[in-house]
Amino acid sequence: MARPFFLLYSLSDSLRSLFFIPTALALTTSLFILFYISSTSNLFTPHLHRHSRLHFLQNPSGLSPNLQSQPQSTLDFDSSTPKLGVTVDHGGDAKPLRSSNGRTVNVFHDHDIFIEDYIKMNESFKIYVYPHPRNHPFANVLLPVDFEPEGNYASESFFKKALNNSHFVTKDPTEADLFYLPFSIARLRHDPRVGIDGIQDFIKDYIFNISHKYPYWNRTGGADHFYVSCHSISRSAVRKAEEIRLNAIQVVCSSSYYVSTKKLAFFAGSMNSPVRERLIKAWQNDTEISVHSGHLNTPYEEALLDSKFCLHVKGFEVNTARIGDALHHGCIPTIIANHYDLPFADILNWKSFSIIIATSDILSLQKILTSISTDEYAQLHNNVLEVRKHFQWHVIPVGFDAFYMVMYELWLRRSSVRVPLS
Repeated sequence: MARPFFLLYSLSDSLRSLFFIPTALALTTSLFILFYISSTSNLFTPHLHRHSRLHFLQNPSGLSPNLQSQPQSTLDFDSSTPKLGVTVDHGGDAKPLRSSNGRTVNVFHDHDIFIEDYIKMNESFKIYVYPHPRNHPFANVLLPVDFEPEGNYASESFFKKALNNSHFVTKDPTEADLFYLPFSIARLRHDPRVGIDGIQDFIKDYIFNISHKYPYWNRTGGADHFYVSCHSISRSAVRKAEEIRLNAIQVVCSSSYYVSTKKLAFFAGSMNSPVRERLIKAWQNDTEISVHSGHLNTPYEEALLDSKFCLHVKGFEVNTARIGDALHHGCIPTIIANHYDLPFADILNWKSFSIIIATSDILSLQKILTSISTDEYAQLHNNVLEVRKHFQWHVIPVGFDAFYMVMYELWLRRSSVRVPLS
């Protein structure tokens, strides 16, 4: 009786083996197909248009107005782009270079894709600006200024002025990719008729008015509309306008306040966040890292030029403007923050020209900065000189400057499908 049982068991085992063979063949074939696709197509290439989050490194690796002219490094280009007066190199190795410590050297995630898309944007992108007459009671808030902007929040005025004089503006709303809400939160804040307490009601009333006068807001709930805000109160400013808060695109000016000296690193700013308080408490008596609450009497530009690393620490909000100043003066941005969306992160590889440190590593700040070798620092500094033109504002926009970079980011967020008017 034992033999038949053994034969039955052997037969069952053989049948299981036969069933497994086609399954294994199918799995193997699928793997070969998958390998072939991944090696011959761009299907598995990371999409550069996704919003990037910070990735903190074990060892250290905005949008702000710069009002002075300094020599700037340039990209190497071959063929011309007529409207910008620059040339474009479509060749080259797309693989990122790496330094000896593994830090990426290229400042772009993918230079070729960026240039290709940039040209498309420059040729086809259209924006409709809601019109307001020069005699409007709030013309100072809604229309471009007739002077050269200055101050911490000048980016708002630079952008509005540049956009209105650009080829991106269309008078035909049916061909517009996006719609611009031209109010200035910084100017509303200083208008005695509005002030901080009245901004929320002003914006709520503004959205009510354009949604009843024009059909464009209602067809998407404001999803194809955008506004620019460089002031730290921008988040609370739209609190009463639910649709603009949830749906509209907000173009913000990044960075926070810092000043630099000949020290290893320097910070001066208002004590308006727990992170800043921790930084001051940890390093206020240090001889290499000089941190202060409040502003200094020394010239700001000289301080930036004399510092190796400029500390960028989140304050009350994340969008007060200073990172561009550090880049403009050749100072390495040292960003102390968690989960921070950085300017132009879709395009630029921030690990190649900045130091990113988690707030939990504030006590290790000196160790992290002094561990950076001379060669690493030189590479970071060279990359800062290369990318700083992308953060530079000009009265008349120049190709690849801050205005065009913002336009490119907006172009990435346009809808590929136009919603028809009902």
